[in-house]
Amino acid sequence: MHFRSGPREEPRIDLIPFIDVLLVILIFLMLTTTYSRFTELQLTLPVANTEQMRDRPREVNVAVSADGHYAVNRTTLQGRGVNDLASALQAAAQAGGESILIISADAMAPHQAVITVMEAARRVGLSQVTFATQSSGAAPR
Repeated sequence: MHFRSGPREEPRIDLIPFIDVLLVILIFLMLTTTYSRFTELQLTLPVANTEQMRDRPREVNVAVSADGHYAVNRTTLQGRGVNDLASALQAAAQAGGESILIISADAMAPHQAVITVMEAARRVGLSQVTFATQSSGAAPR
């Protein structure tokens, strides 16, 4: 008896279930590493005290009116020149160069008036300058 063997099939590996298993493992690893990273961080967030923030000796407030007049810490200045403003800033800056200059300019104030405040601050040595704004809901109509 002669047994003929049929065409021999090569063994093959089905890749689709293998890829599905790998994707499930990858998703599992991504989710667990993300959560474990955040649970390991122990944070102590800073606490703000509103009463303490009211007294700010390092701040110098300069208000610029619509017609270009200046007020340093609510004291109106007579002159509009850089030298007048620089001497007022020098007197108001209690912490010296560490003081923070807050410019509160009217929306209709001339651009040159704000630049004059910044030039006077540079002459005095105030390098920390910020601008006060109001929210769009509180703006006058």
